[in-house]
Amino acid sequence: MLVGTPLMDAAQHLAVAALAGLAVGTEREWSGHASGPDARFAGVRTFLLLGLLGGIAGWWALEGMQILSVALLLAGGALTVVAYSIAARRTPHSIDGTTEVAALLVLAIGATAGLGYMAMASGVAAVIVLALAEKTRIHSMLAKMDEVELRAGLQFAAMALVILPILPQGTFGPWGGIRPRGLWMIVVIFSGINFLGYLARRVVGAARGYGVTGLIGGVISSTAVTLNFSRASRVDARIGDSLAIGVVGACTVLLPRIAITSFVLNPPVGRALVPYLLPGLVAGAIIVAIALRRPTGAAPPPDEERNPLGLISAIQMALLFQVALTASTIAAQYWGGRGVISSAVVLGLTDMDALTVAMNHLASSPETVGLAAKAIAIGVLTNTVFKAAVATVIGTGRFRWLALAGFGVLAAAAVLGLWIGARFS
Repeated sequence: MLVGTPLMDAAQHLAVAALAGLAVGTEREWSGHASGPDARFAGVRTFLLLGLLGGIAGWWALEGMQILSVALLLAGGALTVVAYSIAARRTPHSIDGTTEVAALLVLAIGATAGLGYMAMASGVAAVIVLALAEKTRIHSMLAKMDEVELRAGLQFAAMALVILPILPQGTFGPWGGIRPRGLWMIVVIFSGINFLGYLARRVVGAARGYGVTGLIGGVISSTAVTLNFSRASRVDARIGDSLAIGVVGACTVLLPRIAITSFVLNPPVGRALVPYLLPGLVAGAIIVAIALRRPTGAAPPPDEERNPLGLISAIQMALLFQVALTASTIAAQYWGGRGVISSAVVLGLTDMDALTVAMNHLASSPETVGLAAKAIAIGVLTNTVFKAAVATVIGTGRFRWLALAGFGVLAAAAVLGLWIGARFS
């Protein structure tokens, strides 16, 4: 940090600190916590002043007056504690320290802005205001959460916040090696996707039909949706139309899922994938949008999972990713670009997620970004052909032919995407 901040910069820092306090105070005033018989100690003006107080304390710290800065923050904190004590004595039946904690956070946000971290201060203030304003919805969501979901959420928090940071970052072994933290990151990513898909199914419910269920299931595995719906077509041929819509929808969702994963793991690969995947996404979206306007068949029974995180499948995914990464690295070393493409064809038949992650990690230099994007696009094409074969062999009746027609359109769009991608690369 630089000592002697120019006056204009100091004014900007103080303005952000004051606005953060104003935003939190506005929410407290609007929600009624600053008025009435059970009013807390601070309203919109007090919060604005608390934010400004924190900002001045941060500014003083930059100017080398650390003792005065700490004294100012302690005074603001002491005022908040005294106010909470008085409120607790006055209304012991409804002790609520939300406003006082928000006041302490406004002090901290103001100091953060005063020190020059304005983006951080603004972001934290926005999150606080959102959390305060959405109190009813948050409580309602928690009331609907059962033991399975709570346990899964706690497990995911432990995976992401406890286990991940302590794993070693380094590479161990030959052929690209093993990266423990990177592998566990894959487990975290796909467990998160599984959890989101589980929650989405709980919210939407089965009554919305197979089309919507297929779209949601595609967040987790479009191949699994294709296999399950193909089997379902043998049980009740009357719902073949709805099953086919669900399969096409799941395969359409696969494309943005691949793009999002790539943008997270390797943004250059994500950008290079856009022309490859866009034709398929547009074609699939048009098919699903037209089909969902028609009435769907009977709804499937709810798919209750014993573990919403799908932890075992996520670990299997990470191990498969390691195998895919090693195979791709060996293929690139011995056969160059042709080896990578060949491995993409094979991996695309089995698991697009493993192929996507492997290719994103393989593209460690600008020269390999285009190759990785092309390999993923080829994997999408072979994966589409594989799922078309599954639907043809296992499915029956109208489902078989409608799904085959949908896969034909998606395959043609994938070929178009490969042509467009080759022109842009």
